[in-house]
Amino acid sequence: MKNRRTATAASVTLLALLLPLPLATAGTSFAAGTSATAGPATAGTESPRTTVELPRPTGRFAVGREDLHLVDRSRTDPWAGSGPRELMVTLRYPARHDSGRTARYLTPEEARLLLVDRGLDQVIPVEALTGTRTHGRTDARPVAGRYPLVVLSPGFTVHRATLTALAEDLASRGYVVAAVDHAYESVGTAFPGGRVLQCLACEKVQDEAGYRTVGDTRARDVSFLLDRLTGRSPAWRHAGLIDKNRIAMAGHSIGGASTAAAMAADRRIRAGVNMDGGFSTPVPAAGLGGRPFMLLGAQQRGPGGNASWDRDWPLLDGWKRWITFADSAHFTFTDFPAIAEQLGLPDAEAPLPGARSVELTRRYVGAFFDRHLGGRPQPVLDGPSPDAPEVRFHTP
Repeated sequence: MKNRRTATAASVTLLALLLPLPLATAGTSFAAGTSATAGPATAGTESPRTTVELPRPTGRFAVGREDLHLVDRSRTDPWAGSGPRELMVTLRYPARHDSGRTARYLTPEEARLLLVDRGLDQVIPVEALTGTRTHGRTDARPVAGRYPLVVLSPGFTVHRATLTALAEDLASRGYVVAAVDHAYESVGTAFPGGRVLQCLACEKVQDEAGYRTVGDTRARDVSFLLDRLTGRSPAWRHAGLIDKNRIAMAGHSIGGASTAAAMAADRRIRAGVNMDGGFSTPVPAAGLGGRPFMLLGAQQRGPGGNASWDRDWPLLDGWKRWITFADSAHFTFTDFPAIAEQLGLPDAEAPLPGARSVELTRRYVGAFFDRHLGGRPQPVLDGPSPDAPEVRFHTP
């Protein structure tokens, strides 16, 4: 992959694997920094911890989990240049506490490719990622009801598992959550038949036009996903849990940019959250039809910190918020700060603790969906809270 930073064991932390290509935030440069070092264990030093657990969900339900493979035969994959477009989806849903089996975070090959891609395969053991404990359970019995659907789209080059802590929390609070891997857009995603698709898009996306293609392609992916989850012959056995009149989307990085693109293309998506992604596909001049949208960004994403946010903020024509977290960075909104913290590898450039990153992300994203899909007042979205001094509200 062009422009990829070379990492060494003496100068990287686990968070180095989170630093994408310079354009991976869809329109902004993203400088690679280093903080605490993480080299191989030496005499007299303690090896990094390898037992990791994501924070427990906060809702009253247990979390069921099921993976779904979807094939859109009406489209040719834009990155492979042949064959149909494919998606891997992890669905999470409110489940009974007495059912199901624990699920792993990543397969060994997915974890290995992620570490190799960032030059960390000699620094961080594969087991640190594959063994990360999650709280979703496969074959868990659903709790009967109709629940809002939230689609989650990850950052460019990274796996849908990076949004697990958020997805599990939403499911525990009464949502069906569909986290999507878009074929050939991560460094490694397992597909049926023993295939592990790697990032063909990484070699082809080199400029703003390329990232717009990513966002527009993901928008079409999401519309196809909604067709297969809410149509007459749904592809998921528990599709009856979904309230098709209450659908929303959130994404991180290019996934956040894709959220606005998907809303512009599909009126079924009633609300959206962009977590620290530049708008590679601009918000239409006509707006989003009055639908609510939230910008949730890292510390540097305040007004003047990203040209596309400044440009498109006035075009968001419904209820809207622009919120940033102090002491945060691009991947604050994913699982990785919590994982790195437990491995003893804090990031000096994003001193917001990992557990707190997860807590705040869950609080504000969950409140947004509770308000706009659940119709419940959420005072936390009205302005600063004494118990969240890290949170900044912007009104440009």
